Amino acid sequence: MTQPRQNTTAVYLSVIIVSWNVKPLLRRAIKSTLNSWGTEPGLEIIVVDNASNDGSQQMVQEEFPQVRLIASAENLGFTKGNNQGIAEANGEFVLLLNPDTEVLGDALHQMVEYLETHPGTGMLGPQLRNPDNTVQSSKRRYPTLPVLFLESTWLQKITPKKLLSRYYAEDLPDDKINAVDWIKGAAMLTRRQVIEQIGGMDEGFFMYSEELDWCHRIKDAGWQVIYMPQAQIKHYEGKSSEQVIPARHIYFQSSKIRYTRKYFGKITAGVLRVWLMGQYIWQIAIEGLKWLVGHRRDLRAERIKAYRLVLHSGLRYHRQ
Repeated sequence: MTQPRQNTTAVYLSVIIVSWNVKPLLRRAIKSTLNSWGTEPGLEIIVVDNASNDGSQQMVQEEFPQVRLIASAENLGFTKGNNQGIAEANGEFVLLLNPDTEVLGDALHQMVEYLETHPGTGMLGPQLRNPDNTVQSSKRRYPTLPVLFLESTWLQKITPKKLLSRYYAEDLPDDKINAVDWIKGAAMLTRRQVIEQIGGMDEGFFMYSEELDWCHRIKDAGWQVIYMPQAQIKHYEGKSSEQVIPARHIYFQSSKIRYTRKYFGKITAGVLRVWLMGQYIWQIAIEGLKWLVGHRRDLRAERIKAYRLVLHSGLRYHRQ
């Protein structure tokens, strides 16, 4: 179900929010977006609802009649949902915004103004803030093969700090504008010109790594990707994905494998798949031992069940 298109000939900024079962957060995200933009014309908000069952669609229709709602009959995922919104967007600039965000101050105007005055910038990310207002890591370099094999596994805690520090771009100050390889997908501002040149997100990524791939393609096309800390957005991280824990593991790791296949080749991606499957087998063994000795058995049983579902998926997408 899509609400009728309004006259949007004067749209300057299109904000696309893909949402799934986070009604209170979605409400805050929309309110903060409207407050940040103010009374100036030119703003379009498109909410793509991925078959929520928590009343999100009704809330948008009743409380925000100026917002365009695209209501999907199924959960299409983050990437397809954003592409749906992009296809309907009319703005010169397009902001992909997570529903678990809160736009602070005049961040929207700051971000748009930067793109207006820096024609070589194809993607812009604000500074993300944690709920306690500390800086959330959001700027990145491309992952190397060691990072792909070690990050977000149980071996990350013993991975050389220098390796991950470079990946997380920790040498770049949090309070300075910097050119980076990619930015986290919670808030990504790009140009219609860029989308027309390289296309939308790769829908082979259901969720996770899609922003990494998109930024990679944008940079490959000759544009800059910029981290801009003057604009700030609070991010209440992972509130949709944490609802389905096994699926989160499957989507994250299978997306990592897909990215590896695109940029490092099929053989390397195959080795990574086997390696990651081995990590989950090891985790099941560890959790099983803890269960045998009686340590928090309910927790151990829950984790074993989740890891078995991951193994059963073969680390290929399995929609919940």
